[in-house]
Amino acid sequence: MSAPHLLVHEHKDTVGVVVVENLKAGTDMLAVVTHDNKDFRITAKADIPIGHKVALTDIKKGDTIWKYGQDIGIAKADIAKGEHVHVHNVKTKRW
Repeated sequence: MSAPHLLVHEHKDTVGVVVVENLKAGTDMLAVVTHDNKDFRITAKADIPIGHKVALTDIKKGDTIWKYGQDIGIAKADIAKGEHVHVHNVKTKRW
């Protein structure tokens, strides 16, 4: 297996984390689920910086965002599978 572009911690996660520099739109990313080392592929719909999140499935406005098996916030807008997930489309539920 080649080096992954994206790491996902739990199967219930709705986002994964980019682990390579200069990820470009259209990249056929190799994603690995660290819980059991299963892998899958997903296409990036935008350039996404290292350390930022990618939607693993279509997420509707108001849906909970799951990362590391934890609730990390709520979608402020619809987010398509493969899109960049960051402060422009996610809000914490804490305030």
